[in-house]
Amino acid sequence: MGAEEKALRAIPVTDKVWWVGVVDRELDDFHGYLTPRGSTYNAYLVVGDTVALIDTVKKPFFGQMMDRIASVIDPKRIDLIVSNHSEMDHTGALPETIAAVEPKRVVASQMGARAIAAHFGGLQIEVVKSGEAIRLGEGLTLRFVETRLLHWPDSMVTYLPEKKLLFSQDIMGMHVAVQKLFADENPEDVLVHEAAKYYANIIMPYSDLVLRALDSFSNFGIEPEIIAPDHGPIWRGDDVSKIIAWYRKWAEQAPTDKVVIAYDTMWGSTAKLAQAVAEGVRDAECTPVVHPLSNAHRSDIATELLESGAFVVGSPTINNNMFPTVADLLTYIKGLKPKNLVGATFGSFGWSGESVKQVAEALTAMKIEVVDTLRVQYVPEEKDLRAAYELGQKVAHAVKIRLSE
Repeated sequence: MGAEEKALRAIPVTDKVWWVGVVDRELDDFHGYLTPRGSTYNAYLVVGDTVALIDTVKKPFFGQMMDRIASVIDPKRIDLIVSNHSEMDHTGALPETIAAVEPKRVVASQMGARAIAAHFGGLQIEVVKSGEAIRLGEGLTLRFVETRLLHWPDSMVTYLPEKKLLFSQDIMGMHVAVQKLFADENPEDVLVHEAAKYYANIIMPYSDLVLRALDSFSNFGIEPEIIAPDHGPIWRGDDVSKIIAWYRKWAEQAPTDKVVIAYDTMWGSTAKLAQAVAEGVRDAECTPVVHPLSNAHRSDIATELLESGAFVVGSPTINNNMFPTVADLLTYIKGLKPKNLVGATFGSFGWSGESVKQVAEALTAMKIEVVDTLRVQYVPEEKDLRAAYELGQKVAHAVKIRLSE
């Protein structure tokens, strides 16, 4: 270990609880989701008569986590490891951690135990169920609640009722290499943007389950005053109610007057149509947000869709197909299952023009109501731009109807 790594220290979260995670400033892409601010892999140490480690970190950062633990206690004192989520950015270092500290128990949900066995083979994992608790002594208790498919089948949360502290795994996290550990120490514009981006790109497909989980927490006595996720800053004080409110709003996916227009273009014709569509939307008193795919990332468009009313997609035709960047975007968005959107599609073509129909079929498969389509051969004339303008107006009108319902 270098001198810098040896200097790593744990950060107190509250009495008897420390953050012993790591900061990854080099992460710039997470499974196709752009993460220009990096991330953290959060692990937590709870010190009672029994010492518990809540989650581990990505494998390359094992040494850094151990240095932080060692700044509080001898790592060999760890009796219990809790795996809330078996994805490898939280369990990559689990085998090495078990080998180093030799805990008496390692616990996970039933699906978590299966996933860990599939990842690593012969690790001995004890299954815990929703509502089950482990007493740590010194007045500390860990209570476990399954949150299946938020966002893996194995996912669960761990609650420390005596401190009103919820270890929320990936829920309510974000990909930010934080300079300050607590949310209230960071700029709110960064927090809301990155929390929304994380929700849109990771949690959005499971929005119904988010609402169900939030409603069920009180049944297990979960009333947190601190929320400690596995990525990004820790929420405390007034910020706890703030992130919970954000999650409720995003999970409901109520439509807004924002119309997201994403397109690519070969020789500028589809771009001209996109501009006319945006003008139609604006003149109908909705808000167009235009993303040329030549310089917009799929994960940023997904974030825009989280709070919008319509998704309009433009594509030229190439080799009898939609443009590759458009196909990439639609494949990505389909998996995120956005709700409560209307849509439309447009595009220029040379001699076949299949792209518009293909995009419309893709939107329909996402359960997005397609209110209009427009195909234009070669360079759009004034009548074609007028048709694109009217397409934008139709979309805005459909959005307004949704907003009035």
